[in-house]
Amino acid sequence: RLLLGFLRPLGSRFPWAAGLALGVWGGTGPVGKAFPIAHTHVSPPAKFTCPKRSTHMAIQRTFSIIKPDATKRNLTGAINAKFEAAGLRIVAQKRIHLTKAQAGVFYEVHKERPFYDELCEFMASEPIVVQVLEGEDAIAKNSEVMGATNPAEADEGTIRKEFALSIGENSVHGSDAPETAAVEIAYFFAGLELVG
Repeated sequence: RLLLGFLRPLGSRFPWAAGLALGVWGGTGPVGKAFPIAHTHVSPPAKFTCPKRSTHMAIQRTFSIIKPDATKRNLTGAINAKFEAAGLRIVAQKRIHLTKAQAGVFYEVHKERPFYDELCEFMASEPIVVQVLEGEDAIAKNSEVMGATNPAEADEGTIRKEFALSIGENSVHGSDAPETAAVEIAYFFAGLELVG
């Protein structure tokens, strides 16, 4: 009774206060009858859904060489047309003529291989085109467009199937991993030359 006497004047001014104090909202007990509260519909919170992850591949840069056997036959344009048709952009490019020593540094990872000396001589025999390709999953895409190292095993439509003369004179080189690409790009290009 004492509590009701206290809450009645409070409830007449602030109907929600009495119900809140006793945990009763428009109940059927004595407090609910003394201070009837209109029932209010409260919508449940909207269901939370995680945003969908993008299905796009990461944009990468990879290193590419058009080798002496291809530049000698004026195939630079035909080869780059295949890269571009596959969605790769050429963001840096230069035509250079390596010395054997420069080729040796670039291919130092193969120094213990029996073909190392012959490879360096070949890469210094004619001008080459070095370039940086950019696109979604560029390293794998470049590898796919180039085809297998052995042109006899390369898929139809690939660069090596169409243009390579042999396993050694296979027209193109491409990086095989992000770490390799970073090292090879830095060997030939300064940062300001990458203009994608």
